[in-house]
Amino acid sequence: MKVVGSINMDVVVEVERAPEAGETVLGSDYRLHPGGKGANQAVAAARLGAAVEMIGCLGRDAYGDTLYGTLRGEGLILDNLQRVTQPTGAAFITVDQDGQNRIVVSPGANAVLTSARLPSDLERTDWLLMQLEVPLDTVRMAASRVRNGGGRVVLNAAPATVLPAELLEALDYLVVNETEAGELLGGPAPADFEQALQAAERLRGADSTTIVTLGDRGAVWAAPAGSGQVEAYTVAVVDTTACGDSFVGTLVWALSENEPLEQAMKLANAAGALTATRAGAQPSLPDLNELRRFASI
Repeated sequence: MKVVGSINMDVVVEVERAPEAGETVLGSDYRLHPGGKGANQAVAAARLGAAVEMIGCLGRDAYGDTLYGTLRGEGLILDNLQRVTQPTGAAFITVDQDGQNRIVVSPGANAVLTSARLPSDLERTDWLLMQLEVPLDTVRMAASRVRNGGGRVVLNAAPATVLPAELLEALDYLVVNETEAGELLGGPAPADFEQALQAAERLRGADSTTIVTLGDRGAVWAAPAGSGQVEAYTVAVVDTTACGDSFVGTLVWALSENEPLEQAMKLANAAGALTATRAGAQPSLPDLNELRRFASI
């Protein structure tokens, strides 16, 4: 499996409530956690046993040094992780007393992951996982190359943006949350399972599958062979950071292990719920033993 995506240092502050416009609130001491949607999803899959190559860019700075060491410690293949002159990407995150987060991302080095920096052997990829925290043209080119080589392409369209037709046609799986689904369709977020299923049907291609996650309400899918839904697990939420990334990384790991889609969805849903019970992005991602105990598999 290859992951083309972002690598960030997360700067996290806990607050009683998020500030209103023009307001200042006091928070906790800040904490630094390794993050970025690409890196989070790569680590999520690797902790479950997948062989994962991370393709991205880090700055030649202290954050970059720390994150490189963290990813190497997770067992990721880093042959095509490049060090650049731009500062390492960073995300600034507030977490309120209900565990809900608000995130501002400074792309930094992620913005220079151009299509020219993609590895020459990309066509030999079996599973490619991407997000939208790196340039859209890079995502489009990577998807096209892997699809032409016979590999499977998964896109977590976050943050949401208009997706070119060429990219949509190259996808095997599109994964979005309810807010992103609404943005892609130019309307409100789906409010329940029925609306989410309708959104998934509208977003999927003739030969592709679309998955819409609904947070603490579960998730739905629409595929060429049919549609379905999985209920959420009830947990005590500590921090929702990286729950979606945990879901996506686990989903692709399960699919790459030839799990049926419904079982892969259940495992992904369990991983996302388990992630919500712990603080931080990558520190909260479960390993395979934890996932098996939690999901009773």
